[in-house]
Amino acid sequence: MELIFLGTSSGTPTKERNVSAVALRKKNDKRWSLIDCGEGTQHQLLHTNLSMQQLDAIYITHIHGDHCYGLPGLLASASMGGRTEPLLLVAPLGVIEFVKSMQKFTELYLTYALEFVVLEEHEGTIEREEFAIEVVPLSHRVPSWGYLFTEKGIESSLDVEKLKSDDVPVGKAWGLIQKGQDVTLEDGRVIKASAYQNEPRKARKVAISGDNDEASIWANIEGLDLLVHESTFTHDIAMKIGKEVGHSSAQEVASFATEYGLNNLILTHFSSRYHGDRTKSSSIKELEDEAKAFYDKTLFLADDFDVYELNKALELSKK
Repeated sequence: MELIFLGTSSGTPTKERNVSAVALRKKNDKRWSLIDCGEGTQHQLLHTNLSMQQLDAIYITHIHGDHCYGLPGLLASASMGGRTEPLLLVAPLGVIEFVKSMQKFTELYLTYALEFVVLEEHEGTIEREEFAIEVVPLSHRVPSWGYLFTEKGIESSLDVEKLKSDDVPVGKAWGLIQKGQDVTLEDGRVIKASAYQNEPRKARKVAISGDNDEASIWANIEGLDLLVHESTFTHDIAMKIGKEVGHSSAQEVASFATEYGLNNLILTHFSSRYHGDRTKSSSIKELEDEAKAFYDKTLFLADDFDVYELNKALELSKK
């Protein structure tokens, strides 16, 4: 699974960071999902190999502009690019009304249908071809949600040694067995596919949080392999203003990750007060150092256009 960060700033863009947006896809898959769409997201996409024609769905975490103001331009450009396949938009009611009003008052005609899921009315899992998506209510000064992506279509693996020892000929039979089909060989033996398949690997689970001042909410989700969470402030600043505006500190998120036993953590959504030059004060290094003081497993602080891979062995790396 791959994550491509399109915007990692909170509130306002900086010279180094655009506002919130992240893409998720299975490795080598052209289809992708977009989580949040801050202003300028469509321009950020021009620096990637992501195609708006292959965009499967958009998931908006909450109504604040740094998470949704990029929708009008992106939707319009997808239409001008000739998109015809329906596009799913999962969002709070206010964001959906915003999109519909934009279409009305700017006379925007889309060449494709928009399909809506209203978060306030939604129950259950959203089923897509590549992922099952659970919606998780969070804590912010306006209603905010996170999304848990669980991969689907886990491929089976064959017990090659057993196939060889039982003289099952390599070729078409192996392919059918891997698909779970029983096979009758030329010598009349009936091969039960279940006898030659290994236990399936764990389905990877990636949680992408909206704005949230209580990281411990994610403790209710079992089996997380990766959490992408906002870390807007350091602890001292969060104690002064962070809780008033509904944001987390690096210390809080890192402490939760340690208590949970999480192996992989990516922090994002950084206040513009923290610039990118790690050699100076008030830099992103302050957030990084604080997080590392409370968490000693795989940790990254995302920059715009960073690409991360969570492989099948549940190891996270930066590409």
